[in-house]
Amino acid sequence: MEHHVKCEPKDVARYVLCPGDQARAKKIADHFENAYLAADNRGIVVYSGTYKGVFMTSCGTGMGGPVVAIALEELAHMGADTFIRVGSCGVFQEGQMPGDVIIASGTFRAGGTSLSYLPLGFPAVPTYEVLRSMTDAADVLKIPYTVGVGMAGDSFYAPREPGSRDIFKTSGVVSVEMESDTLFIVGAYRRWRTGAVFTSDGTPKETKPAWGWDAFYQGEENAILIALDALYQISQRDEKVQFPAP
Repeated sequence: MEHHVKCEPKDVARYVLCPGDQARAKKIADHFENAYLAADNRGIVVYSGTYKGVFMTSCGTGMGGPVVAIALEELAHMGADTFIRVGSCGVFQEGQMPGDVIIASGTFRAGGTSLSYLPLGFPAVPTYEVLRSMTDAADVLKIPYTVGVGMAGDSFYAPREPGSRDIFKTSGVVSVEMESDTLFIVGAYRRWRTGAVFTSDGTPKETKPAWGWDAFYQGEENAILIALDALYQISQRDEKVQFPAP
């Protein structure tokens, strides 16, 4: 049994949805058939069940790169190799609103955990197959989305350099959160498939405005549906062409 994720390999699927929010992990599991709680230890919760007949796992990791790396490593020890982060994010661009769905094409690395795996010059990008599966799923579901580069760091309340937000806004950055840099880099190093989809929790000037909660919850549900259908697509291709083991 792993040190932090306290469940058996039989309880962990190859296909994992990994939000930071433990409550969102439960919302994802509510879409499973025969869902059950497999682990709840040190802030990491694991639910498993089937979606359209495919065994999947939903793991709420908690916030930040260090716990994401721990959870992914231990889940992979038990058989997982495909991970989609279903998260929330802040935004930079005018016109972005609560509930907007953003699919990551890459992440500016502002966190520290990923540096323990690969040097800063190595790009943090998702696996193309996973990225494409999510855009295909969103198109079929008729859910509007943005594909773009975001940033991820370790600190939520730390002081910022004057003008730093303007730089990211000017360069077209569309999201800011705390986990995708670690997800993509650890995935690249370990040869896992990774992707990330986010729901905007605010506007460029305001985080989680009171008037935007309904839109946020709808966006959260939309992101969950995109991730679930993307993993289902991937699983169907895997049945035809075996994805090589790391």
